[in-house]
Amino acid sequence: MSNELTITDLCVGEGKECVKGALITTHYTGWLEDGSVFDSSHQRGKPFQCVIGTGRVIKGWDQGLMGMRVGGKRRLSVPAHLAYGERSVGEHIKANSDLQFEIELLEVLTRDD
Repeated sequence: MSNELTITDLCVGEGKECVKGALITTHYTGWLEDGSVFDSSHQRGKPFQCVIGTGRVIKGWDQGLMGMRVGGKRRLSVPAHLAYGERSVGEHIKANSDLQFEIELLEVLTRDD
């Protein structure tokens, strides 16, 4: 994988845009380079919420979801330095792992809402 974040829109949403500081609701699946799934909100049966663009999630998400719109689906290829870097996480993500995500944006809430 390259050292750059790769963003692929699988489906472009028509809804509200993802902006820095927004509370977003997503469904996602994360894969390791070998194709094995390490995490999925679908498997838990519950969407994942986070504040985006403020360092609460990996940099690959903070950068890769900006400008995405509700209803959209995006694939992110996240190099290790924009994921967990030299940290290993849980039993599946080893240090210096490049990660792949498929993310569906369900909702964006900003301070104005």
